[in-house]
Amino acid sequence: MNRYETKIARMAAGIDTRADFILADAKDADMAAGISAMGRNRAMGALSPYRCRDEYLDDIRAMLELDVVDIMLVSASTLETLVREGAFNDSRVQPAIRANDTTDLWRGRGSPYVTQRSVPFRSASLAGAQTRLGLYSMTFNGNAEHDAHALECFRSFREDAQAHGFSYFLEVFNPNEGRIAQPDRGVFLNDMIIRALAGLRQAERPQFLKIPFNGAAALTELCAFDPRMVVGIMGGSSGTTRDCLELLHQAQACGARAALFGRKIVDADDPMLLVQAMRHVTDGNLPPDEATCFYHDALARKGRRAERPLGADRCITENMLLDGPISMGIMG
Repeated sequence: MNRYETKIARMAAGIDTRADFILADAKDADMAAGISAMGRNRAMGALSPYRCRDEYLDDIRAMLELDVVDIMLVSASTLETLVREGAFNDSRVQPAIRANDTTDLWRGRGSPYVTQRSVPFRSASLAGAQTRLGLYSMTFNGNAEHDAHALECFRSFREDAQAHGFSYFLEVFNPNEGRIAQPDRGVFLNDMIIRALAGLRQAERPQFLKIPFNGAAALTELCAFDPRMVVGIMGGSSGTTRDCLELLHQAQACGARAALFGRKIVDADDPMLLVQAMRHVTDGNLPPDEATCFYHDALARKGRRAERPLGADRCITENMLLDGPISMGIMG
């Protein structure tokens, strides 16, 4: 078994420890934002403000070689390229594909998809998947007809997954249509997740969840409801380095046992150093503020300067984190 399989088995057996916290690098954003998903091009005089696909692939290869994350989440086309070259042959990192791409994921520049009702949609075929693990996402908006349709598509996916021996983790986004008030999102999401899973036998259930951080109270409620259910968090916007590390710290304190970050990693000055700082936080070696300093010190030792000065990068700027149990350090 690779490292992810060992950890998820320990969680299922109820014998996991802090060191079993699952970290995933979400490099599947090409299925959402296309060219702009590749991250900013920092080269002087570049023809495009965004990097090309080969540079994005190089980042994935480097992350696999670093061997800190447990899951590498990519698109089916990216996985095909990596498998063809043998990138996972001697790796302890579990490959996973984005198994569906609902329309609220779509981020075409100039498009309004993100504000429109989410429509279920699948590009990837499980029949040709080159891995046994994938991500399925859903969005509930408080409209009975639309939400029931999303659940019917989820059932169809589960049947397809079982037919192909495919396991999945379930991502549930916040409502994106405006029917659910902002203060109610956390509890609405919790209730919709539990009711969606209640009709599933164990063999049909996701291996773990991936949800947004809607505050400590909501996340604690969900994690405490069923300790056998592994809850993970998504990263959201880039923010400061402290935002990233504080999110990990607070989520883990609430009972989360996994984190799947995309933009926070790809937009970092040094993605490899950032995931090392993330692991220091989840392992309990460093609190978020000290891990932020570790990140800047490591950059300096490599002869590089962070785009954001240390003072600003130590600030917590995401409002949801300011309401939680903040570790020692600087607030925005």
